[in-house]
Amino acid sequence: MSGPRRLSVPRRVSVGAREDGQPLTVAHREVDAVRESWLVDDRWWTERPLRRRYWEIVTTCGRDEVVFENLENGTWWRQR
Repeated sequence: MSGPRRLSVPRRVSVGAREDGQPLTVAHREVDAVRESWLVDDRWWTERPLRRRYWEIVTTCGRDEVVFENLENGTWWRQR
């Protein structure tokens, strides 16, 4: 028997962003609106801190997505 299945596993995604980090394109789709943004800064006391800026966006085709930038290394990920 296998272990529990992880839901909503982040996947790498290409993002074009403004200088302040706000996404302009996600996977070559233009961003129509930003619903909200939040910062997660956790485990700062460990050797593997977690620093992410999340963005809930809507693309021009109407798709609602959550993406985040790993602020430790600059990579972008799609959460859903």
